[in-house]
Amino acid sequence: MPPAPVGCADQGRTQGHGVGDAVVVAAQSSRTARVPQHTRCYRNGVLVDEAFGLEAVSEHLRDSGVVWVDLCPPDPVDLQKVADELGLHSLAVADAMSERQRPKFSRYDGHDFLTVYAVRLDVRSGELLTSEIAAFITDNALVTVRKEDAFPLDELLERWDSNADLTAYGVGALVHGLLDHVVDGHFDAVQGLDDQIEDLEDLLFDDRPHDSDVQRRSFELRKSLVHLRRVVLPMREVLNTLMRRDVGLVPHEMTPYFQDVYDHVLRATEWTESLRDLVATIVETNLTIQGNRLNIITKKVTSWAAIIAVPTAITGFYGQNLPYPGFAAESGFIASSALIVSLSGGLFIAFKRKDWL
Repeated sequence: MPPAPVGCADQGRTQGHGVGDAVVVAAQSSRTARVPQHTRCYRNGVLVDEAFGLEAVSEHLRDSGVVWVDLCPPDPVDLQKVADELGLHSLAVADAMSERQRPKFSRYDGHDFLTVYAVRLDVRSGELLTSEIAAFITDNALVTVRKEDAFPLDELLERWDSNADLTAYGVGALVHGLLDHVVDGHFDAVQGLDDQIEDLEDLLFDDRPHDSDVQRRSFELRKSLVHLRRVVLPMREVLNTLMRRDVGLVPHEMTPYFQDVYDHVLRATEWTESLRDLVATIVETNLTIQGNRLNIITKKVTSWAAIIAVPTAITGFYGQNLPYPGFAAESGFIASSALIVSLSGGLFIAFKRKDWL
């Protein structure tokens, strides 16, 4: 049995002794059954087989096993082979192959279809990165379809392996582990955005103006929050539909665990909404601070203009070509200088008391 690859980029990797051998091997492999990146079979909660080919899925299902198959990236031939084996609806298969589906839980005759998004926050840029995950759910099989390998699959497998007592409940336990891991990622993203907003608040009230940085970061965070809201908000409907008794997916023993995931979804949704309001408040506060700063500058400029106007008016009066008291005399110079100093000093003190300077 060939070893299973680790990620999407490793699919179809062959080894040869030369260029010609590599071509022959690639041609032979294209005629044989493709091996998906990850396959597992559980029986009574115990992992009994993994890294098997698609041709072995039927055998494990006949032996009352619970099978998990992961296709990344989804090859149309492999997906169609799984669809024929499990009786998957053509509309669900088309949704799994297409991109940018809305998070949803749809019911078909003989199986269910689930679409969720795993998210990751780029702390440096504030950009929210998403990874779409489609899943086909039958009574004894879970098939996940990923367009890219950004979703940390190893952590999901570790979660399943560390909760073997839950895995005994079948497909419902596998779906719970998947949703719990995805929602935890939503929480991490919201926490990261909250930390980014706190840093933005410190930047907003810094002594040195950072108007352009605050505006740019506010726009980036607001865009990420809008994107996150589109991912998190529909999860309430997904969990509500999935936990309905007529669906029959959640065993009675697993209900508290799914309820805990639903509670996390509600908290993540409320947190996202509050952060959106907070970012909007920061934008408004930044505009208000800019307006206040402009008013202060205007008052200072006006005050200094009034002070400078005093010596300008006095020297202009004494600069006229007509005789006046003190004309061409030392007393005139002393009187004009005294007026300039006294009036300018008086205006300066008055403006200082009013906090205009």
